[in-house]
Amino acid sequence: MNLFDIKGKKAIVTGGSRGLGYGMAEGLMEAGCETVIIGVSDRVFRTAQEFRERGLSCQAVRADLGDREEMEPCFKKAVELLGGRLDILVTAHGIQSRHRSEEFPLEDWSRVLDVNLTAVFMLGQMAARQFMEQGEGGKIITVSSMLSFFGGFTVPAYAASKGGVAQLTKALCNEWAGKGITVNSLAPGYMATDMNEALLDPENPRNAEITGRIPAGRWGTGEDMKGR
Repeated sequence: MNLFDIKGKKAIVTGGSRGLGYGMAEGLMEAGCETVIIGVSDRVFRTAQEFRERGLSCQAVRADLGDREEMEPCFKKAVELLGGRLDILVTAHGIQSRHRSEEFPLEDWSRVLDVNLTAVFMLGQMAARQFMEQGEGGKIITVSSMLSFFGGFTVPAYAASKGGVAQLTKALCNEWAGKGITVNSLAPGYMATDMNEALLDPENPRNAEITGRIPAGRWGTGEDMKGR
């Protein structure tokens, strides 16, 4: 038996139309997993079509994961597209807002926490219920961050949300491991995504400062998230 064989498995990947979520969804599909990606814009449909044109099994659902009213309908639609079954949930979506902490707008704080943390909890709940109904366990993979552990600058909401994701992952794992549901988190370092566009600018003095601290000498990419 190949313990790492996921052919025929079914997954939902949030944030799967770009960045790290794209890489993780692509890796699952390349390994034979049927996948639904969830994104906030119509880009998610174009991305799914591009995956299908490559012979990969991908469907798409559009939803704003900062809107609690959209959570259950989008999850149910994704499971429906997977034929009523789910094996894997990957919560790779996220947003960022940068302000000095003493000036950070409360509305930005609330939006970041809703998208990055509350949505992860709600999706995890729904996935766990689906797994329990199926009676065969399942896998949940969250995406936290190195900022879960050391904070960062001008990103108090993001750091708080990702610290929350790290602790939430542990709490859910404690409760659901005995039911055959594994809950783990990946905590990437500095990654070359749209979210870090300002820091990736070679003219930004922090770019050289950060790159110099990375042992590999480069920023990570979505390709690095495929698990190989």
